Amino acid sequence: MDNDFRAQVAPGYAAVVLGNLSEPFPHSAHHTQVSANDRPTPEQIHPAFYTSFDWHSCVHMHWLGVSLLGGAPGSPLAGASDGGTQAWVESPIAASLREALGANLTTAKLAVERDYLVGNPSWERPYGWAWLMRLAATCSASDDPQIRKWGTSLEPLVDAVAELSVAWMAKAQYPVRHGLHTNAAFGVGYMLDAFRSLGRVDAAKACEEAACGWFGNDRGWPGDWELSGQDFLSAGLSEADLMRRVLPADEFSTWFAGFLPGLSAESRILQPVSVTDETDGYLVHLHGLNLTRAGQVARIIETLRGSGSAEASAATAVLGQALDPMLKAGLGGLESGDFMSTHWLASFAWDALESVAALG
Repeated sequence: MDNDFRAQVAPGYAAVVLGNLSEPFPHSAHHTQVSANDRPTPEQIHPAFYTSFDWHSCVHMHWLGVSLLGGAPGSPLAGASDGGTQAWVESPIAASLREALGANLTTAKLAVERDYLVGNPSWERPYGWAWLMRLAATCSASDDPQIRKWGTSLEPLVDAVAELSVAWMAKAQYPVRHGLHTNAAFGVGYMLDAFRSLGRVDAAKACEEAACGWFGNDRGWPGDWELSGQDFLSAGLSEADLMRRVLPADEFSTWFAGFLPGLSAESRILQPVSVTDETDGYLVHLHGLNLTRAGQVARIIETLRGSGSAEASAATAVLGQALDPMLKAGLGGLESGDFMSTHWLASFAWDALESVAALG
């Protein structure tokens, strides 16, 4: 995927973000009522993130929007490096996206979000935390002054999640291993990236220690037992994607060979999956599974290349053969147009495309 391709798809993805940010209902509330009178509207308790069907989807739609505007330094979308990018950066839809994000990422609104997190310490753990930290890290690393200002407004939430996550990992004896939101490896992996980027050394160290404690001795993952019918994460590949962040390339290559022994192109963990009903909010999770697997496989390949061992080369060949079919199957899910897919899937598509592009 070249720079021009990014500029080509950005307007369509921006339209998805804008549509979601203007869609307060239907909404799936995860608020726990403490009395009969405790019936706030989503906007009252989540003034920044109350659209896009649920809180975490709204957060990662904001991350996607910031990424489309060029949130990371060196991103092809961060500056007008070619004609296609120039046209996107200066387009009316990019201006509308910037305005919509800025209206939500204010100090006042984010203070309310921070207070809710502190008052509900296990809420959205760790999935929502991970996307919130990704959003903050992307904003803070940006070359764009307005986006960096949003990152400054997000700093109190980073402090809150850093403290909450360290406390959680210190007491969690066992990880959550299924393929849904509470999967520990997926959330901790993205939090680790963000904490490192944001200079939260203690929180990053806690993530590394939790990863090694939970997963360091895992061997013989039953990849053919994946999947269950509503997964959007591969439990095994999420774990491997976390461990490649923690271990040096040579050590990871050895760990990966023991974790998924006998991996082949026919292994079920590498097969694309299909969706039979685009309107079913749980069945459409399988579109996300194709995309998250593709992104994870791409990142694992990149790490294995750094090892250079024969063992790593063999695994890289198998993973490389599986990558394109999974990515194509996942991207096909964006074509349905149904809200059960559009309220979240574009974020995962962009994430997978970025990871595949990084392979070169």
